[in-house]
Amino acid sequence: MQTQTIIFIGPQGSGKGTQIEQLIENIKNTGTSKNIVDLQTGRRFRALAAKKEGFTENHISNTLDSGVLQPLFLSVVLWGDAMREKLDDESHLLIDGFPRTVSEAVVLESAFSFYSRDNITIINLDTPEDVVRKRMEHRTRSDDTESSIKERLKWYREETLPVVEYYRGRENADVIDVDGTKSIDGVQQEILKALNII
Repeated sequence: MQTQTIIFIGPQGSGKGTQIEQLIENIKNTGTSKNIVDLQTGRRFRALAAKKEGFTENHISNTLDSGVLQPLFLSVVLWGDAMREKLDDESHLLIDGFPRTVSEAVVLESAFSFYSRDNITIINLDTPEDVVRKRMEHRTRSDDTESSIKERLKWYREETLPVVEYYRGRENADVIDVDGTKSIDGVQQEILKALNII
């Protein structure tokens, strides 16, 4: 299996994290000896907020539950540092939580260039707002309040959806639209077929 660079894009509640977990297992089941690097900035922001060690951590903690978009420089620091620690030119790379804006996608291009990753795949989990809103309302995360859900869906529409179009126009990028309303297994099967894993 060739080295994969896969970006998962979809609103919160579309199942990106769950699909990545399943994809990791399915890639391992192909017998690949390559390392799999899984970068999820949401998880990293929550871990940073939980530390509450200084102004930055406390400020993230105070704003995370409101659903506001965290600043670009912090997102870049988190995923850039994770790439520095874990990534090489042979590892599979699975991304969730970034790029959140076209500006961040442009910054990410410099990382792709550095790690010689010209060909990328975007899994666009196309999931209607009413579906993800119901899913988030039934999760147990403290940041899934009614106001934060509304705010996150708003910035997803305004800031992140244009990222999908950015990649549609990018050379050597394959955008795969997946119906996020299907069952977890149904979505995974679509992803595996698109990636030629089954």
